[in-house]
This record gives sequence, structure tokens and C-alpha cells, in this order.
Amino acid sequence: MNSDFPALTSVAEFRQKFPALASKAYFNYGGQGPMPQVSLEAILQAFQHIQNVGPFSEEVNAWIGEKSQQTREAIAKQLNVSAATISLTEDVTVGCNIGLWGINWQSGDRLLLSDCEHPGIVAGVKEIQRRFGIEIDRCNLLETVDGGDLLEAIVKHLKPNTKLVVLSHVIWNTGQVLPLTEIVQACRQNSPETKVLIDAAQSVGMLPLNLAETGVDFYAFTGHKWLCGPEGVGGFYVNPESLESLHPTFIGWRGLAYTKEGLGWHPDGRRFEVATSAYPLYCGLTAAINTHQSVASPQERYQQICNLSKYLWAKLSELPDVHCLLNSPPESGLVSFQVSGVSHRELVLSLEKQGFLIRTLRYPDCVRACVHYFTLPSEIDLLVEEIGNFHRR
Repeated sequence: MNSDFPALTSVAEFRQKFPALASKAYFNYGGQGPMPQVSLEAILQAFQHIQNVGPFSEEVNAWIGEKSQQTREAIAKQLNVSAATISLTEDVTVGCNIGLWGINWQSGDRLLLSDCEHPGIVAGVKEIQRRFGIEIDRCNLLETVDGGDLLEAIVKHLKPNTKLVVLSHVIWNTGQVLPLTEIVQACRQNSPETKVLIDAAQSVGMLPLNLAETGVDFYAFTGHKWLCGPEGVGGFYVNPESLESLHPTFIGWRGLAYTKEGLGWHPDGRRFEVATSAYPLYCGLTAAINTHQSVASPQERYQQICNLSKYLWAKLSELPDVHCLLNSPPESGLVSFQVSGVSHRELVLSLEKQGFLIRTLRYPDCVRACVHYFTLPSEIDLLVEEIGNFHRR
């Protein structure tokens, strides 16, 4: 594989920015990315600044507004959209709930969901069904792992009264990347009223994005996975053309605009923000985003992720008792596989004792390893060697 991104000596130096990487081989970026030291320092400095100046002082409140806007702008740059389209949230699930509950559901409306969505999203959809009497359709994406047509698997389940389609941009258990632009176009052709809500837990920070070109309506993401920011900060993108069709569910002072006529919603994504947050975390996320930007472009970083995932997939495929879920290298940093004759949980626990951090998944029963653009090929070699050794014990 091509390991010149940049020279390995430079990658090793860059990795020193992440304290968590000093003592372990990390393959859990899809669960939570390790923060760079500069993010930790930015968070601490922000907390100290607030206390030194005085919490809830006019000066601090103005500072919080400035830092919040800087974070929206940093996120918006990653998505290639206007900062006005971004709401700051706590995580992916909060963003998905904004999209799920903000729609004016009527009994008999239909919602299309894939069989590969996160349990937190599935549970929310089921509660909406219980409360409003909507109908849920399911498209089977797991069956496409051997080369099926992802777009066709989705489109064939669209109905004239499908009001919302809920999908992941990168499927969290297989690593497949969905053709987002084509999906949105198909939904528009189905009905102008069909909206698309995307769980972007595994795409922001991994894929080079241009959401404005895709036409997607709602896009929920987090900063603590591939962006390597602190847990507790995420975001929600709303297409300007879809803004007025979505109503705030959780309501607080941050979503309100104060005018001479009285209270109203902010005219942009801020209307979905609620109230007081741990604002210093915003500084940590902004610092993490800047760290990635200092290395290479989003396209270059994504290409290296694909190079490394292909390398991992190929090495695992050489093991006689390992079956990768995909029969070709994934177009993402997620590589899921099954090992015959062993307990996946025992394998993961054993690897953790050896300093290799990966995880199990329940559906399908498998193990998932994630590579980022600064993963070392030597780490992959050692991980695969340990997996092979475990099976032979």
C-alpha cells in the first residue's frame, strides 16, 4: 500500500499530538476518536477564562456567542455549507431526534428505515409510530454486502405517502457508503414531500462532503468520532429549503429571536438549539477540526483512510478463519469481520489486554476495526497477527 501520507516519520510525529495513541493501537474511531492535546488545552483554558472573567457576565456571554459562532463556522466548512444552516447539539442522536420529532406527523404517514440503523434511532422511530400511528417500511441493506444495489434496495420501498426516509450515510456495521445524492434525487422524484434524514455519525470527519450539492434535508452528526473532538458536542444541518417544514420540539431561550414584535424563532439553524451548554467543549471541537485541516485536504485524508482500510481488509482476508463482511475493500474506514470458532467478545477483550482497541457489534455478530488517516500500517500488521494468534490458541 502507499504509506507516503505524509512520510511515516511525519505521521509518527503527528500522532504525538494525541495522548491516547502513546500506549495503544487504536481502532475505535467509529465509536470515539481520541482528542489531540490542543483540544484538551483549549477546553481547560475556556473553563478557566469563564471563571476568571466571571460566569454569566456580559463579557463572558459575548465571548460564548463568539466561540459558538466560530464552532458553527468550523463545522460548516467541513460540510461545505453556510454556518446559518448549522445547529449545535450534543450528539448524533439529539440531531436525529430534532429531525424525527419536528415533522408534522399524521396517522397513515409512512417512514422508510433501513435494517442497518442504530438502535437509538430505531427506538425513536417506533415511539413516533406508537404516538402518531404512522407506518414503518424497512429496506434491507445488509443483504447488499455481497455486491447488491444499495440505491435499488432503498428506492423499491418508497411509497407515494413516504414522508421521511431515515438512513445512515456510512453504514455503521458494514462500512458501506450510501450514494446520498442519488438517494435524495430518487426521493424527490417519489414525492416533493418526501424528506431525507441522514445519520451522519460515521461520515463527518471521514468523507469529503458537499451537502449543498446533495440536496439532503437533514444531516445529524457528532464531533467526538472521526473529528476527534470532545464527547458532548455535535451538530445538525438543515437544508434552507426544508427549514420551515421542521418545527422545534425541545424549546429554550437559545432558539428564540427577540424583536419589537415579541418572541419568534431564529431565522436559521439556531432555532433548534435549546439552552445552556458546556461551551468550553466548543473550543475543543474547533481545535480538533483545525488539527485535521493542518495536515491535508479532506479528499487527501479520505483517500488515505481508504488506502489503510483496503490494506486491513486484505490482510484480514488472508487469515483462513476470518470472513470480512464486504467481499471488496470498504470505501470507508470501517472494516467489519467475523472469526469462526471463537467468541468475538473474548477476542476483543484479549486484544484490549494486548493494547489493541476494537469492538464487537451485535447485528450482525461481528468485530469492527476502524482506521483513520494517521493509523500506521505497522499497527495493522500487529493487529492482524494477534487475531491470527488468538484463533490458534
